[in-house]
Amino acid sequence: MESANANVQYNRWNENVNLSVADSQSSTNEFCNKLCTGQLGIAVRVAGSLAVMAAMYIIGYITGYYVHRC
Repeated sequence: MESANANVQYNRWNENVNLSVADSQSSTNEFCNKLCTGQLGIAVRVAGSLAVMAAMYIIGYITGYYVHRC
């Protein structure tokens, strides 16, 4: 699946490859790039890690309650 805007030129003697692709990132990709890089990316990772740990704690607590019930 090649883009119609992609242009690849290869010079076999100099072994230079020039790849020019039109800047057509979707808004979803731009949003993901903003969330995954920089200080915002670090904050998102920390918040995600805390949410996963809290969910694991709650699941473990509920499981332990039902396992150790008399």
